[in-house]
Amino acid sequence: MNWLDPSICFGSASTQAGWTIGLPITLPLALTALLYGAGAQRLWRRSRRGRPTNLARIGLFWAGWLSLAIALVTPLHALSERLFTAHMIEHEMMMVVSAPLLAASAPIAEMLWALPQSWRLTLARVTRAHLISSAWVVLTLPAVATVLHGLAIWLWHLPILFEAALERGPLHYAQHASFLGTGLLFWWTILPRNARTRAQGTAVLHLFLTSLHTGLLGVLLFVSPRLWYPSAPLEVEQWGLSALEDQQLAGLVMWMPAGLVYGAAALLLAERWISATGRSRDRRLLSQQPQGELR
Repeated sequence: MNWLDPSICFGSASTQAGWTIGLPITLPLALTALLYGAGAQRLWRRSRRGRPTNLARIGLFWAGWLSLAIALVTPLHALSERLFTAHMIEHEMMMVVSAPLLAASAPIAEMLWALPQSWRLTLARVTRAHLISSAWVVLTLPAVATVLHGLAIWLWHLPILFEAALERGPLHYAQHASFLGTGLLFWWTILPRNARTRAQGTAVLHLFLTSLHTGLLGVLLFVSPRLWYPSAPLEVEQWGLSALEDQQLAGLVMWMPAGLVYGAAALLLAERWISATGRSRDRRLLSQQPQGELR
C-alpha cells in the first residue's frame, strides 16, 4: 500500500475494514501522542511535589486524546460519511468531549519539554514576538473565541459547505480542523485557570450563549419538514431510516446531549463563581470590621 497516495490520504479509500488510516488524521494523532508522552515523562522525573496535579492533567489529556481517536479513526468516522447522525456524533465528540478534556489538561508545557532545549528557546522567542503575542491575546478574548467557534459551527452547516465536505476528503478534514481548533480555543479561554470571579462569571455567560445557539441549530434540524442536504452522498436506507429521520436524529444529538455538556459546564462554573464571590465578600466584610469587634 502506498501511504502517500492521495486516494489513501483523502479519498474514500482512506478506510480499511471501517478504520480510517489516512495520514492527515493518523499522523497528527501519533505525533501528538509521542510528543506529549515524552514531555510528560521528562517533567514527571523532574517534579515530585506537583505529581498529583500532573497525574490529573495527564489523565485528562489521554482521555481527550482517546476520545479524539475514537471519533476520527474508528468505524465511526467511516460511518459519518454515510449517516448524518453518525456525522453529528463524531463532531460533537470532538467539540464537547475531546476539546474540553484536552484544553483542561493544558498540554503545551509537556509537549514543549519533548523538544530539544534549543528548539524550545527558539519557539519561546517566536511566540514572544509582538505580532504573535498580540494575536494570541485577541484570539483568547472570551467574546472572540465564542464567536469564532460559533461561526465554524454555523458556516459548516450551510448546505453548500456541508455537502462539499462529504464529497471531498480535504474539505472534510478542514471541517474537522475548524471544529476542533475553534473548540480548543473556546474551552481554553473559558475554563478557569485562576480564582478571578469576573473570569468565571464571563465563562458562564459564554457557555450559556454557546448552548443557546448550538441548541437552536439542533432544534432547527430536528423540526425542519424538509431536507437541508438533499445532495449529500448519504446511505441511510440500509439503517431503516429515511433521510429526514436521519436529519432529525442528528438535530436531536446536537440539541440534547451536546446541550447537556454545555449546561453542566455552565452550572459547575456558576457554582464556583458564586462560592468565590461569597468568600470574597466575607473577606471584605471581615477586613472592614474594627479590631475590637474581631476580638
